[in-house]
Amino acid sequence: IYTTSLRGVRRTFEACNAVRAAIESFGVVICERDVSMDRGFREELKSLMAGDSAALPRVFVKGKYIGGAEEVMELVEEGMLGDLLRGIPRKKDRGGGGGGGGGCCDGCGGLSFLPCSGCNGSCKVVEGWGSDAVVVKCTECNENGLVRCPICS
Repeated sequence: IYTTSLRGVRRTFEACNAVRAAIESFGVVICERDVSMDRGFREELKSLMAGDSAALPRVFVKGKYIGGAEEVMELVEEGMLGDLLRGIPRKKDRGGGGGGGGGCCDGCGGLSFLPCSGCNGSCKVVEGWGSDAVVVKCTECNENGLVRCPICS
């Protein structure tokens, strides 16, 4: 599921939350890709949608495009979403921690990203010493100074 955690456009943010909640209600493991957290996810979605600038959220099940908020909520109302999700691994009921389990990841709190430890989230690192020192772009993190959580991603 491609979503955004940015609250700038209330309608989009609420649609993402509604679709996420609808899918989570079936107790299945969700691979959520927040396009506001990583440009790579945005490019990936654009590629999957053949360049169309589709509004979020966008849902894929078992590699097949299902649709956006309207389509998913229609499937929920018709009682068909559960059939589409059949066969997807279920979340383990663990009180919290660990990737894919119930509750939040102990590493990232369910955000799937952590600040880069190489640059502390600044996207810049110093190479060299003394007068030879230069500031370069960090190669470990994305454009927001974040890295994927090693526990749940």
